[in-house]
Amino acid sequence: MTIPPSFIHDLLNRVNIVDAIDRHVSLKKAGANYVACCPFHNEKTPSFTVSPTKQFYHCFGCGAHGNAINFLMEYSGYSFVEAVQNLAAFTGIPMPDNNTQVMQKKGLHQVDGQPEKTARRAIQDIYEVMRIATRFYREQLKQSNSAISYLKQRRLTGETAARFAIGYAPEGWQNLAAIFPDYNAEKTRNLLIRAGLMIASDNGKYYDRFRDRIIFPILNQQGQIVAFGGRTVNHGEPKYLNSPETDIFIKGHEIYNLFSARKAIRNAKCVIVVEGYMDVVALSQHGIDYAVATLGTAVTDFHIQKLLRHSDRIIFCFDGDNAGKKAARRALENSLTQLSDGKTIQFLFLPENEDPDSFIHRYGKNAFEQQISQSIPLSEFLLTVYSQELNLRRDEDRAKFIHDVKPLLHSIRAPALSIMLLNRIAQMCDMDVQELESLMEIRRKISRSPQKNMHRKQPISPYRWLLLILLHQPGYFSRLDQKLILCSNDNNEELSALKVLIEVLNKNPEIVSNAPTTSLLNYLRETSFETLLKKIESETLEWNDDLNLDAEFSGALQKIADIQRKKRMTELHSKPLNSLTAEEKQELQRLAMH
Repeated sequence: MTIPPSFIHDLLNRVNIVDAIDRHVSLKKAGANYVACCPFHNEKTPSFTVSPTKQFYHCFGCGAHGNAINFLMEYSGYSFVEAVQNLAAFTGIPMPDNNTQVMQKKGLHQVDGQPEKTARRAIQDIYEVMRIATRFYREQLKQSNSAISYLKQRRLTGETAARFAIGYAPEGWQNLAAIFPDYNAEKTRNLLIRAGLMIASDNGKYYDRFRDRIIFPILNQQGQIVAFGGRTVNHGEPKYLNSPETDIFIKGHEIYNLFSARKAIRNAKCVIVVEGYMDVVALSQHGIDYAVATLGTAVTDFHIQKLLRHSDRIIFCFDGDNAGKKAARRALENSLTQLSDGKTIQFLFLPENEDPDSFIHRYGKNAFEQQISQSIPLSEFLLTVYSQELNLRRDEDRAKFIHDVKPLLHSIRAPALSIMLLNRIAQMCDMDVQELESLMEIRRKISRSPQKNMHRKQPISPYRWLLLILLHQPGYFSRLDQKLILCSNDNNEELSALKVLIEVLNKNPEIVSNAPTTSLLNYLRETSFETLLKKIESETLEWNDDLNLDAEFSGALQKIADIQRKKRMTELHSKPLNSLTAEEKQELQRLAMH
């Protein structure tokens, strides 16, 4: 993804990480830093720390660490590009010109080969068109007795309709002409077509896509309206009509209500996935705000991956009919490749002839939450689905059962779950577990038990001290004896990381001269030492003002010089005295005097 490193650097220098994170997590001042309970794991005592001076966050509980971009990726589930775009919008910085390549990878396109700047402007025009159309549809809902009557029939309140920005597309072929005066102009037509609001017929006529439908705006992860879902009012076909895929909308990537439900999902520690817009809206009206829906498509591994970024627990809620069971089975199969130990996926089937919309209106919130508590774990659902039509007392049916579940077990990436399922299947088929493992060609990873005699924690090395000081204050680089470091050849990960850091600082002298306010790790992203350096950088959060960095810096350099001196003396002493050259004898004498 081509976003210039210079833009990332400038962006992170412009943003205040405290402001960026405080939008999502309430921070409290604690000395020079800010703290909160970590949003990435459950805890009662705050261990999530944000440094305004170095512009990074670190959790001493789970190890989460990064800058403002990393936070948005982990917290909101954004891709790297989406996080950069969100942060750029927050700070009011326009994206760089070469962002077209990024747009193309996301499914966006240039306009008939026009320059990149024009293409980006066209994308912004589409967003504006969607915003104007949303306002129009909402106004039309207020004026339509039939649409209001329909929503009342569905027991929706005006407050709920307003909260979800629900609107109404009137009957008629060209209603959007009322808000786009140049509706028939070629430029406007092309824009409305690209936005998915207008259709060009085979006979050269143009007309609105949505007519006589309740309109549900669909938001992306940035809260921008990217598409609409339309539900018929008068039993037309199809019952639900979604926007087509456009330059800003990929149907298989978006999840209805995910943007608005993020906080409720975190509070509830789970997310409910239902089948329709009205299910989401009805549940929310009754106080269950952590429900989302796919956009008329089957649940994909992309959806599951996105949801697991927001919650460790997903509950799929499907209708009890055949279509619901088929959808649940598809969700089950796609979940296996995304699930990891520590994550939970469950399945909830409502009584026959009930969906979440009808059930919550009829029985209320408490009854629905009772249903949630009875959700079936993924493992139970898997075994039930693949064995329910078989008689496992018959050898042939047991063989079929093993044959059917074999590819599923191979796709599971959660080691503990895989082992437990294997044991359950062995019990169900009255087989030895080792025989079943062999039959399924599954190799169990054997974890070695930890040694009882653990090594004592080693004192901090001089290489680590130099890394700590340079990450904390890059200005010390001008005083660093680079030759001393580069000549060191110890087999030491910290030394290797220090050499990489020296290379970065030599290539970017402005870091030293300008004393950047952002973490040096922004220049070391995706290197093999990123994890190590994150851990080292986090240690600077515990430093106090009494620490004498000058003394520590000089001391670390002296220790490295002593290490090299002793190593060289050992090399010279290993040689027979009569084989030493005159220069080597002088060198040995000089080293011994230090």
